Amino acid sequence: MTINNSASFLPQLQGVGLPLVERLDNSLSPEMVFRRLSGLPRVVFFDSAMRIPQLGRYSFVAADPVKWISVAADDSDALSLLVAEAAELPSEVLPNLPPFQGGWAGLFGYDLASSLERVPRADFDEFKIPALAVGLYDVVVAFDHQSNAAWLISQGLPERDSATRRDRAAARLVRFRRLLTDNNDTQPNLPDSSRTPASELAPQYATAVAAGVTSNFSADGYRQGVRQAIDYIHAGDIFQVNLSQRLLHAAVSSPTDLYFRLRSRNPAPFAGYLDGGVWQIASASPERFIRIADRQVETRPIKGTRGRAQRPEADLFAGDDLRGSEKDRAENIMIVDLLRNDLSRTCLPDSVRVSQLCGLEMYEYVQHLVSVVEGTLKPSLTPLDVLRTSFPGGSITGAPKIRAMEIIAELEPTVRGAYCGSLGYLGVGGQMDTNILIRTITNASGWWQLPVGGGIVAQSNPQLEYEETWHKAAGMLRALI
Repeated sequence: MTINNSASFLPQLQGVGLPLVERLDNSLSPEMVFRRLSGLPRVVFFDSAMRIPQLGRYSFVAADPVKWISVAADDSDALSLLVAEAAELPSEVLPNLPPFQGGWAGLFGYDLASSLERVPRADFDEFKIPALAVGLYDVVVAFDHQSNAAWLISQGLPERDSATRRDRAAARLVRFRRLLTDNNDTQPNLPDSSRTPASELAPQYATAVAAGVTSNFSADGYRQGVRQAIDYIHAGDIFQVNLSQRLLHAAVSSPTDLYFRLRSRNPAPFAGYLDGGVWQIASASPERFIRIADRQVETRPIKGTRGRAQRPEADLFAGDDLRGSEKDRAENIMIVDLLRNDLSRTCLPDSVRVSQLCGLEMYEYVQHLVSVVEGTLKPSLTPLDVLRTSFPGGSITGAPKIRAMEIIAELEPTVRGAYCGSLGYLGVGGQMDTNILIRTITNASGWWQLPVGGGIVAQSNPQLEYEETWHKAAGMLRALI
């Protein structure tokens, strides 16, 4: 593997001198870069592990941020500090390069919602995952899978004076270049190997589906939760609510090894990994939350699921059944209406549109109905305004959103933590991309958490809803060992 010399390559890319950019040899894959940088603090990997056309074009790896913000879930305004910091980002991106060229990246946990709206939280919070945990990344390795090209980008942040910033960018570029040319993969910084005793966790129920896996719901308890949700729907409180069970398994390997098993057995277009220090996130998410590029806003809600079949004809039958399901289409359309309303608060009048309604998309273990809602950001607003008014994604709460979140806190025994939040970036130039953290495993305190859930509507069958959660868990369960 070779890396082109920056002195000869830079003038071909830019005339202003910042950021510094080097073209990488094509033999350096995203997986190799992730392994070689995984020993640095706070490594983050935005991984298009399933390269669906138009969705899986880019991947990014970054590490060793120059700043780190971590805010507990009970903070009254967890986003305020990030809003102030994001205002200091450079305002332009280089053309003809992938969109994330440095900036803020990390976790927007589900419990961030408690600081944005007056909603309660569940009774148990054993793992204390932050509501917000983001870093300012000045160096990014960016991949364009369509052109089969990769670049090392160094911004020189947080310096603002141009000469000082360029000197820092050069020094950081040299350091990362050496790490990338070292053929020895680094070892990740592992958290304390001590495991919180099971007696200190929320009550757990053994499951017969997978050895060593327990749930915060018994099978009867989950079905009863579905029935309670249906009662709320019949009473007129809500139209739909997402109910999840949190599965637990003792951690038996490093979180990076877990992630590589997950991405190989359950590839997804919005997969990713984040090292939060004493916790890590490994996600095989198929769902985009919000993307903003050139002030164009896109969200891709998923509602409606069937398990994949081994025989092609049975798989096609399941897809036809999903497309023809009045219940699943109604579930999807409800969330589309919610997201149209969310985007209308920050997008130009008449710009909000549905460009895809209930399209069928195939993944390794499931197939989904996916819709696409788009709009144009108002000139006076920022990407964080869109995040603030739309978070968390309606597909994993329900409608109306605030009442649905109140019912989730009542019915689910434990807080969601990272699950159903977002992993993503807010880059220089106002570019943003975030996923919905479903099909996600959180490593903390010696345990792997892998929650799974589904949308409950008036037509829901409690047993079928329970079975659907296990369809969604299949790829994660295969990655455990």
